[in-house]
Amino acid sequence: MKVTHPFTKNDLKVLYDEYFESIRGFIYYKCGDIDLADDLVQETFIKIWNKRDEIEKETVKSLLYTIANNMLINHFNHQKVVREHQKSANPGSSSSSDSPQFQMEEAEFEAKLNNAIAKLPEDCREVFLMNRIDKLKYAEIAERLNLSVKAIEKRMSKTIGLLKESLGMKI
Repeated sequence: MKVTHPFTKNDLKVLYDEYFESIRGFIYYKCGDIDLADDLVQETFIKIWNKRDEIEKETVKSLLYTIANNMLINHFNHQKVVREHQKSANPGSSSSSDSPQFQMEEAEFEAKLNNAIAKLPEDCREVFLMNRIDKLKYAEIAERLNLSVKAIEKRMSKTIGLLKESLGMKI
């Protein structure tokens, strides 16, 4: 569908200035890697620019988030393929002196933990990652999200319970 007023470079700059930080935060809280988040957001805006004649200005915000999220999913899928290829090319190789049993258990736990974090409701995941990754105090999180400290405490409590349940730990 053609837009009657196609995007200009100035339109893209306005979009970039308005949404870059929030999309980067969105991706960062999903992956925990600020450099990757920066790269994916840059690529998102490149895709928007390349498809500027097909985009409706009214839906561009949701499109930005959708493209960024899809790019992150594609990145994770690509990394999985790379790891599988490396495993098949170098069976039995290990970069650590830990026992193979320990390495396997550690990898399984990390995968379970990442999966459990990914399955958290977005509000819980956001608060959890802000606290554990960004090392923000509850008051700082509350201020950023325009919530009360009590609401943050409640979300963290709920999050810890959900993670324990997902990981099969006694509550």
